Amino acid sequence: MTKENYTALKTLLAKPQQITLVPHQNPDGDAIGACLALFFFLSQKQHHVKVIAPNNYPDFLKWMPGSEEVVFFEDNPKEATKFIENSKLIFTLDFNSFSRIGQMQQCLEKQKNSATFVMIDHHQSPDDYAKFCYSDVSMSSTCEMVYHFIENLQETANINKEIATCLYTGIMTDTGSFRFPATSSTTHQIIAKLIDKGAENSKIHQQTLDNNSYNRMQLLGVALNNLKIIPALHTAYITLSQKELDDHHFKKGDTEGFVNYGLSIKGVIFAAIFIENTHEGIVKISLRSKGNFDVNSFAREHFNGGGHINAAGGRSQKSLTETIAYFEKTIKNYKLLLTDEN
Repeated sequence: MTKENYTALKTLLAKPQQITLVPHQNPDGDAIGACLALFFFLSQKQHHVKVIAPNNYPDFLKWMPGSEEVVFFEDNPKEATKFIENSKLIFTLDFNSFSRIGQMQQCLEKQKNSATFVMIDHHQSPDDYAKFCYSDVSMSSTCEMVYHFIENLQETANINKEIATCLYTGIMTDTGSFRFPATSSTTHQIIAKLIDKGAENSKIHQQTLDNNSYNRMQLLGVALNNLKIIPALHTAYITLSQKELDDHHFKKGDTEGFVNYGLSIKGVIFAAIFIENTHEGIVKISLRSKGNFDVNSFAREHFNGGGHINAAGGRSQKSLTETIAYFEKTIKNYKLLLTDEN
């Protein structure tokens, strides 16, 4: 955004008003962290703020400050819709297309002419719906962008422990604990500042990453047992059927990070996980890569998805077996890209 955009936003935010903060469907640590950080930041200014998420998010993120304030649209559609309809400002965080918010899509589309939209996001190909659009695909996370957003408003002095904790959590989770390529020196500088503001780094890592249930660890064992490798294509993939999920009492977030085990294998540059969801009638897909192999393009072309160059997601309406067969057939067309030096 331009300097003029920030000046205009500062003017808008100078007077208390009703504001809605929205993450994408199935929100992750970055999306929720960004929303909760802005919730505390805007609440300091006496705005009437609510985080309204399309649906629930994993238990391992619910320790975050402000989590008890989040309203879930799928559980309270009337309450959520009424608040959104009366909001003057709507922030959309960690997504750039209304197609990413499930059943909230129609509600937000109706507000395009009556509310001012602010987009903060780091995914590719943003839609044109926001008056104020802060889009940067080079950023490690939306939470890093929220820090810069507050910085450009010249209000980093107002970052307290709650805001710092939420931003640290989002950056940490979206960078794979600071190991993904988008993690820059600036990212680390921001993390240092957040620690100085009160974020307890060791505690955040422990509460987020070291709270696994027994069922989740057993499910991980099943996933690793299902792991397949295609050596000639430097590819690994995992499958999980609905029965396997049910047998291990699957809860939202239990498969978070499973796809990275495939990518951790020596010689693998492309990894995927296919998770059957009979309730929605789809197979959910997560894709990861190393180097220059673009899983964002792969997901967009073959699995109605998208994301980043090295991390993307998608879905298939075929059966799990048919989806895997299609995947194995399709990746043969990428042999040169998968065997080229990455």
